[in-house]
Amino acid sequence: MKILQEYSLSELKEYLDTLNVKRFRAEQIFGFASNYVEIDQMSNIPLELRETLKQEFTSTPVKIHSEFKSKDGTIKFLFELFDGNIVEGVLMKYKYGNTLCISTQVGCGMGCSFCASGIDGKVRNLLAGEMIGEVLAINKYLGGGLKDKRQITNIVLMGSGEPLDNFDNVVKFIQRISDPQTINISERNISLSTCGIAPKIRKLADLDLSITLTISLHATTDDKRQTIMKIANAYSLADLFEALQYYYKKTKRRIVFEYILSRGNVSQADARRIASLCKGMMVHVNMIPINKTPNSPLVPASKEKVTEFFEELKARGISATTRRTLGADIDGACGQLRRRILSELQ
Repeated sequence: MKILQEYSLSELKEYLDTLNVKRFRAEQIFGFASNYVEIDQMSNIPLELRETLKQEFTSTPVKIHSEFKSKDGTIKFLFELFDGNIVEGVLMKYKYGNTLCISTQVGCGMGCSFCASGIDGKVRNLLAGEMIGEVLAINKYLGGGLKDKRQITNIVLMGSGEPLDNFDNVVKFIQRISDPQTINISERNISLSTCGIAPKIRKLADLDLSITLTISLHATTDDKRQTIMKIANAYSLADLFEALQYYYKKTKRRIVFEYILSRGNVSQADARRIASLCKGMMVHVNMIPINKTPNSPLVPASKEKVTEFFEELKARGISATTRRTLGADIDGACGQLRRRILSELQ
C-alpha cells in the first residue's frame, strides 16, 4: 500500500498523467491528503477516481490507537500503523505553541541503557509518509488545518528510533513537512535527536538544512559513554566531535547536547571536558533527570553534584538548563508506554 503523503504535488500530477486524469485533480487530492482526509471522504473527487486511488493508496497511514493525558497537560499517543505495528508520540503544550515528539522507527536498534525504546530492538524504519501521518493525525485531532491554521508549531524527532539510522526517510519527511503547500512547519522549528552516528552527521551537514541538531552525549569519556551507549563502541568522542565541528562549520547552527544527570557523570571535571570538547561551537546543554527504565544501571545524581556541574558549565561559558519532566504519570519517556501496552496485549 502506497501513502499519498509520500508524494509531492508535482509527483502526484505525474501519477495522474498515467491515468489520463486532468492535473487540477492533483491539487485537490494533495489538499485533502494534507488535511488528513480519508480517500472516501474526498467529496469533490469523482467516485471512479476515488476507487482507483483506494486500490493503490492510503491517505491516513497512521491511526490514533489510544491517548493518555497527564496532569501537566502532556498527552501521549499510541499510533497504529497500516501494518499493525505501534509507535508513540507525545504532545507537549507550551506558551509559544504545541510541540509534537514523533517516532522515526518501530523500536530502536541503538540499545542505550537509559531508553526503553531499544529494549526489544528495532522492528523496522518508518516511511516518510508515516512520520507525516503522525503529525497530520495530531494536527487534525487538535482541530488544525494548513499553514496559518495549523495547531502543531514544533516537531521533535526524539520518539522511538534513531533518526539518522533512517536517514533517507527522515530527510524526506523534513522536506515534505516544511513544504509551504502543506502544513508548512519551518525547518527551524524541527529538532532532530541522534545518539551520534558520526558519518551521518557529516552527511546531514552537507544538506544545509535549518533544523536544530540535538546530540545524546551523556558522558565525557569514552569508557563511561560505552557503558551506557552502544554507539560509543563504534564512534569515539573524538570521532563524534570531529563530525560536529564539521557540522557547525557548514551550518553555523547551535548544537544542543542532551545529558542525563546520573551518578558518576556530573562532576566538575565532566563540565570542564564538555567545555573543551565544544570549543569553537555555539552549544547548549540540556540536563535531563533520569527516567526509571527497566534493567537500567543508572542512578540519579545528587542535587549537590548537579548544582556543582551546572555552576562549572556556567563558569566555562556553556549555556545549560534542566529539562522539565513532563508526562511522568503516563510513561512519558521514549518506549515506556508502547512496551507496557504491548506486554498487556500478549
